Amino acid sequence: MSEARPMPGLPPPRPIPIRERASILFIEKGRLDVLDGAFVVVDETGVRTHIPVGGIVCLMLEPGTRTSHAAVALAARAGTLLIWVGEAGVRLYAAGQPGGARADRLLLQARLALDDDARLRVVRKMYALRFLEEPPARRSVDQLRGIEGVRVRETYKLLAQRHGAAWDGRGYDPREWSTADVVNRSLSAATSALYGVTEAAVLAAGYAPAIGFLHSGKPQSFVYDIADIVKFETVVPEAFRVAAAAQQGKPLDGRPVSDPVAEVRRRCRDAFRRTDLLSRLIPLIEEVLSAGGLPLPESSPEAMPVAFADPAGGGDAGHRG
Repeated sequence: MSEARPMPGLPPPRPIPIRERASILFIEKGRLDVLDGAFVVVDETGVRTHIPVGGIVCLMLEPGTRTSHAAVALAARAGTLLIWVGEAGVRLYAAGQPGGARADRLLLQARLALDDDARLRVVRKMYALRFLEEPPARRSVDQLRGIEGVRVRETYKLLAQRHGAAWDGRGYDPREWSTADVVNRSLSAATSALYGVTEAAVLAAGYAPAIGFLHSGKPQSFVYDIADIVKFETVVPEAFRVAAAAQQGKPLDGRPVSDPVAEVRRRCRDAFRRTDLLSRLIPLIEEVLSAGGLPLPESSPEAMPVAFADPAGGGDAGHRG
């Protein structure tokens, strides 16, 4: 019997921490594949565009994309989240699972969400981080949610006035994307970009996107909880700035705004870099959950040990690589 020979080429990729990556990339109308060992997008004419998949937090795949098994496998091994979305990221249809592989952290998150006192402490911490002031005393989670809603609506109104954008409130029909006004389309594009990188951070940290504290009942409840803390310092002002320029027909930084959604995405990536968001998200998640005051659970004495220990990886706690 002959010895098995190693496959030629580079060793399989291992995840790197998300703080060391670029933020997000939107892809439409192309085929994702692995050709000659490279992660590429192939357009209808056969032109390949190389994507450094291990250096990106998440890929947002819009209508018109097809993905091969090899591309999904390589993205998973690199710890890069694939998210299948509708036009401009308004709807989320499916997401890959490159992280979330930490039972102790998932159990802690569930315990915090099920303990009324711990959940309230977490929500109060999120309020304090978001508004840079302590929340009112002796308020329930529902009461704090109502107070936040009022402040958020007022913040939207103030940002619209500051940037000179016509504002009739936040609202649109995801099934009729083209009927939404330019402000709501810009805000949806901005928040979808933020939700993408936030979900990648939640998974990379070893937690579940669905177990939220202020938000609940949605597959991305915890993503919304964390993203809402930072969205008014990052993406929302960019959305209003772009929408106002588009409404008024004025150039923005010397360039005409021909495609507000594409311009918002570019500016969101710049905002993520400028605010150093990727290096902040996982510590922010840990800070929020530590406010609940419960320790990480230890393994049960009767738990079965692993048969084959995986080598230590260089990624974040939840990465599988």
